[in-house]
Amino acid sequence: MNRNRRHKQATSSEERVLRLIRHTLKPEFRKLVDSGIRVAIGDDAAVFRARPGYETVLTCDWFLQGTHFLLDRHPPDAVGWKCLARAASDLAAMGAEPRCFLLSLALPTSRTGAWLREFLNGLRAASQKLNCPVAGGDTTRHEDVLINITVVGECRRGRAVLRSGAQPGDAIFASGQLGEAEYGLQILRSTRGYLNSGDPLLRKHLYPEPRLALGAWLGKQRLATAMMDLSDGLSTDLPRLCWASGVGARIEECQLPVINAPATREKHVNAVSLALHGGDDYELLFTVAPKNVAKIPQRFAGTAITRIGEITSARKTVLINKKGPAKTLPQRGWDPFRENQK
Repeated sequence: MNRNRRHKQATSSEERVLRLIRHTLKPEFRKLVDSGIRVAIGDDAAVFRARPGYETVLTCDWFLQGTHFLLDRHPPDAVGWKCLARAASDLAAMGAEPRCFLLSLALPTSRTGAWLREFLNGLRAASQKLNCPVAGGDTTRHEDVLINITVVGECRRGRAVLRSGAQPGDAIFASGQLGEAEYGLQILRSTRGYLNSGDPLLRKHLYPEPRLALGAWLGKQRLATAMMDLSDGLSTDLPRLCWASGVGARIEECQLPVINAPATREKHVNAVSLALHGGDDYELLFTVAPKNVAKIPQRFAGTAITRIGEITSARKTVLINKKGPAKTLPQRGWDPFRENQK
């Protein structure tokens, strides 16, 4: 085979992949206009126009085979859904809303058929659910599947909620139930044979839903003094918020919104450990000044909101339970650079 022929085949194969992506993900013209996209897929770069009175918020996120998902265990549509949902969760943590996204995708030739179609179907479902159309991206070949998502969002000027605003005396809140996604991952790893992706115990791990409405409401009402999303586990993420704010935290173990033990398959499940150290929940962790605590509802858009502790002046994170004195909370959540990471 001569060089020109090889090049022609490689080009046509890439073009086939690009046509599939464009055909599956290209949104309606009206959605492009509503999302501020003036030029989208088909040109060298996208052109985005922010709305008057808003600031642009940018985030990006890796989703890697073998690190974040397993090809032989995770359904392709769940990979597509989750890669966009987890990136959009960063916008929820800022009180922003997504407007559009860029997809960078590397994959082996063997995954350009059925796997890619199912992946794109899941990505399209997330795009429609989050009202976040694709604006462009890039593709290449690699022996593993590597995904990078960049999301463009907006929030009202001056309303972005940062990690750095917590003050001693602020109450600490968390949305949803903590540890659900980690428990789902444990089930997925231990399941043999056919995987039922519709299993409710797997739902949060496979198809997380970023708390965009709650984050936007907290920002609009100026209720959250600091906020972030729980992606790496409470024991790892909370110290990051505290460090940014120059404060510490006290967590009440009995107040943690743990998973419902009777609903689990295993009697020996440590729900507290899952809540403290399990990652991938994509819930919101936020602080509220004492004067505004009463304004925080117990539920928002069907999602529970739980007060779990208080910000302190001591620059350490401690856990209080009924069995003894306060203990320093070890950081046992996700850390990609830690050796022997679970």
